Order: sequence, then C-alpha cells, then structure tokens
Amino acid sequence: MIAQADAGEITTTCCIAGGGPAGMMLGVLLARAGIDVVVLEKHKDFLRDFRGDTIHPSTLELMHELGLLEDFLKLPHQKVRELVGQIGGSSVTIADFGHVPTRCKFIALMPQWDFLDFLADYGKTFRGFELRMRAEAVGLIEHGGRVAGVRVKTPDGDLAIRAQLVIGADGRHSTLRKAAGLQVEDFGVPIDVLWFRVSRRDSDPDMTFGHVEAGCMMVMLNRGDYWQCAYIIRKGGIGAVKEAGLPAFRDAVAALSPFLSARIGEITDWDEVKLLSVSVDRLTRWWKPGLLCIGDAAHAMSPIGGVGINLAIQDAVAAANELAGPLAAGTLATEHLHAIEQRRLLPVRVIQRIQIVIQNRIISGILKSRKRPTPPWPLKLLNWFPVLRRLPAYLVGVGIRTEHIRTPEAR
Repeated sequence: MIAQADAGEITTTCCIAGGGPAGMMLGVLLARAGIDVVVLEKHKDFLRDFRGDTIHPSTLELMHELGLLEDFLKLPHQKVRELVGQIGGSSVTIADFGHVPTRCKFIALMPQWDFLDFLADYGKTFRGFELRMRAEAVGLIEHGGRVAGVRVKTPDGDLAIRAQLVIGADGRHSTLRKAAGLQVEDFGVPIDVLWFRVSRRDSDPDMTFGHVEAGCMMVMLNRGDYWQCAYIIRKGGIGAVKEAGLPAFRDAVAALSPFLSARIGEITDWDEVKLLSVSVDRLTRWWKPGLLCIGDAAHAMSPIGGVGINLAIQDAVAAANELAGPLAAGTLATEHLHAIEQRRLLPVRVIQRIQIVIQNRIISGILKSRKRPTPPWPLKLLNWFPVLRRLPAYLVGVGIRTEHIRTPEAR
C-alpha cells in the first residue's frame, strides 16, 4: 500500500519520474506484479506534440503477452509494412516487415498520447498503481549514501515521495540523472530535424517513405488524414533556414514531394514547424544506489529508424523482470541495478553505433552535396535481392536482445 505520512510526504515501494513509454510500461508491469508504484508526469495530460508515434513489432508482441493486443489495435492507427526510400530518381524498398518473427508484421503509427492513455487505463486496474499528473520530479532525497526518494513539485505544493527505488524515466534532459551526478557521454550529431504537418489526400501515396535529393532529405509518415513530415537540416542550421524565409522552406519541401505543392501553403507560421535538436548520448553508468535511469534518460537515441521508443520500452521490461522479485522481498541491491544496465547495454551500443554511422557517413554527405544522389550499392542490393530486406526489418522492428514479460500477474 502507498502510505500517506502527512500532507507533504508519502511512502511507496517504487517511484517513477516520467510518464512516457518507458516509465508507464515499467509502472504497469511492477503494479501487475503486486508492487506499489507511483508514476509522476509533469504535464496535466498526454496531449503534447510528440515526435515518436511508431509502435514497432517488438512492442506489439509485448501487448500480446499482456493479453491486450486485440483491444490495443482497436485504437486508430496506420500499418507500415515496408519502408521505402526515393533517392533521386530511384525508388528503393529498404525494409520488409512481412517476415519478422512476431505476430504483427508491421509498424503501427499511433499518436503517443493514445498509447500512454491505454497503458494508464490498464495500470489503474491494479491496486498498487498510482499515476500523478502535474507532478514534476525536481530533485532527489538521499539518506545514508543512497537515493531514498524524490522531491516533487505539484499545484498543491511541494511533495516528498520516499521509496525503496527511484526510476529516472524523465527523458533526454533528465532532471534526476543530473541531480544524481551521473556522467553523460555525448557522441555528437551533424543533424537536426524540423517536424510539421501537411494534410493528406486519398490520391496521395499510401506508404510511409523517405525522399532524398541534392542537399536535402525528408521523411513522410502517413497518419491517415495528414502527413507527419521530418525535414532534416544541418546541426544548428535552423537560423539559416528561418533567415531564408518561410516561402523558401515551403518551396524546398514541395521540390522534394511535388504532390504537396497545392497544400504546402498550409504552413503559415514558423510556430507550425517544430525543431527537434537531435542528440545521441549514453550514461557511463545508469544507476547509483536507490536510483536507476532507463530510456532516453539513460541513452538518447537519434530519430533514425524511430527505434528510441521501442528501446525504452525494452528497458522497462528488462527492469521489471529483474526488479519485481527483490522489490517484493525487500532485498533490492545494487547488483540488480547493474544487471539491468549490463543486459540493455549491448542493444543500445549497437543501435547507437549504426545511427552514428548513418548520420556521419551518409546523411551528412547528402546535406553537403549539390549532385542528384543515386542509391549506394548496399541499397541497390536490396532491390536486386529482396530477401535482404529482412535484415533491416529485423533490426528496426524487433531489435537486438528482445525482452519478454516474465513478471507474474498478482491481482
């Protein structure tokens, strides 16, 4: 049971800072296993301008393991069965999810707020689950050389939450990892991303795809009645883009995807174009006694492949598998936190390394070039030998060291 000590303090078993995919999934799995858990979300709801709305086959498999897949897929979504790229005048199918070893052989494009609301509703079916909105973790409580809780800012005043374990799932700008003094290794990136929407018509292409031309690159996600577009620019280049003017930006987008020309005027203000400052980093150690960081708080990922959310969810599953028993028995030790980091470090390192190579050797060169590009020979092989499309599909859709739910359900 979550105990109320007084108006300004409560005690629980686990407190999770951050109601994103990693924090919410971990909170649900721990509560499902009979652990008292408080999840803190600093906003009043989940209706924010999310940039990651991809639910990959590995995550859909977890929903199946929870017995929730059928209800989950009743939520509005689009299915992506292939990833296609238009490179200059050539079209290349990069990944085909038809053969991934999961029940759902597609990526589901779904607003992240729908995903989080779904998890929150499921979590509330367990007695030990508590989600506190408009509750921002602003600092740590430490006692005897270990983290013993979280200091929280709420509309009703400051709150202290004492817990056996604190989870930092509060994103790439994590307050808790900074408060804990955990060291971050920044790998640097040469790109940023501009996100915006343009309406979609029935006559438009169906697929989600990327388009590459001389000096520019854009990814378009089919969201049913609109396109969610990611226009890639050089790192720190937003000033130059804005100086050239909104008409020039609209013209550049229309040049990449001419079928948008009649609608590109829907972008009437720079406020409708959101900057994602891309970073790739990783904590040198993900924990200290009483605290564990997961998801973007432990390892910020590039948007390449859209795998960040799904890696974060895999972290949450691995953490729940390792922590449920010790938290229930009151035997949590630093060895358990270290074991989670060691298990998740390999997939994070591999995916980050692939992202860095693609950014530095491919995308950076495209943005600097003034020649119309042609597909490099590895992508030509994907057209010549379609069976090879299974490898990128597996890396993107399933990943390395896939986690499965091993925590029991203790209602």
